[in-house]
Amino acid sequence: MTDSLGFLIADISRLMRRRFDERARSLGTTRAQWRTLKMLERNQGSNQGALAELLEIEPITMGRMIDRLEESGLVERRRDPSDRRVWRIHLTEAAQPVLLQLREIADELFDDVLTGLSAADRTRLYQLLAAVHANLTADDIKEAANG
Repeated sequence: MTDSLGFLIADISRLMRRRFDERARSLGTTRAQWRTLKMLERNQGSNQGALAELLEIEPITMGRMIDRLEESGLVERRRDPSDRRVWRIHLTEAAQPVLLQLREIADELFDDVLTGLSAADRTRLYQLLAAVHANLTADDIKEAANG
């Protein structure tokens, strides 16, 4: 079961990413851009390095992503008031409708993926996956606390 469970989880993740990308393409947006926008929404004013770390990507990749999002008018760079060498990244007003549309795409995808599962099954699935997630992140939390 261990092998098949790992492959099943990985395959579900891969298929969901593919389906999301297919649907988001109609907006001219990618899943990577959505992840960046969502992370920025949660961490407004972060610098490029912090965002790269949060998204677990290389800073140069993050820089290119910010460049594209800035060209699209979805984010803007602002100088850090306490350190002029640092740029802080902020969402623009234009990002809000895009975030809403991407959220709708994600919600529709989850509805499709969970077709046939009752509300109780969906709740239980979420609880089980949250427990698995907690087990996987417990060591990270301990390490951070012991610093």
